[in-house]
Amino acid sequence: MRRLPVYLLIETSGGMRGERIEAVKNGLQVLVSKLRQDPFALESVYISIITFDREPKQVLPLTDLESLQLPEIEIPESSPPFTGKALFFLNEKLNQELLKSTSEQKGDWRPLLFILTRGVPADKKDFKESVSRIKAQNFASIVACSAGSHSSDTELKELTDNVVHLDTADSSTLMSFFKWVSASIGTGNKSVGTTEEIVLPPPPAEVHLVI
Repeated sequence: MRRLPVYLLIETSGGMRGERIEAVKNGLQVLVSKLRQDPFALESVYISIITFDREPKQVLPLTDLESLQLPEIEIPESSPPFTGKALFFLNEKLNQELLKSTSEQKGDWRPLLFILTRGVPADKKDFKESVSRIKAQNFASIVACSAGSHSSDTELKELTDNVVHLDTADSSTLMSFFKWVSASIGTGNKSVGTTEEIVLPPPPAEVHLVI
């Protein structure tokens, strides 16, 4: 069975401490639980989680849903979000982990990327340089979410047209976001091989699509 790689890039800067990161952890549990109820996803979806603050870290390598165990996610006392550095790191992992098609085997389906951040990279120069590399990876869809009233969508729009905004980053709002991510992955899983770009399901009321 061909894999559908799903990469989750989650900001863990100091601004995500407290309720926000606890809500993210709960949201990830709901995401995995919902996907495990989908027999199609169980057969093909593989998830990787990369966290980033001053340094990026792959806390979960690309893993199938059945054997996936969510890692502990820690937040430093104070650290800026180096989003560009994280995207360079993601690019390296993609080159290492994605299976390419050969004459003897079919490779992975086009991957999906979901980014959860406050939206303001501390390393704007690196961010701009990383965008072209990520776009060259031929994702089926990239969804970037800027979370919180002090977040920004400006740089994220350079990376993808699929930018959503959360006015708050409390438990209920982030839970709605992760349920929508689950539905988006399910949609992508069922449409792989039949369409070039994945049509995302409509977001819930708490998740605002940025035009």
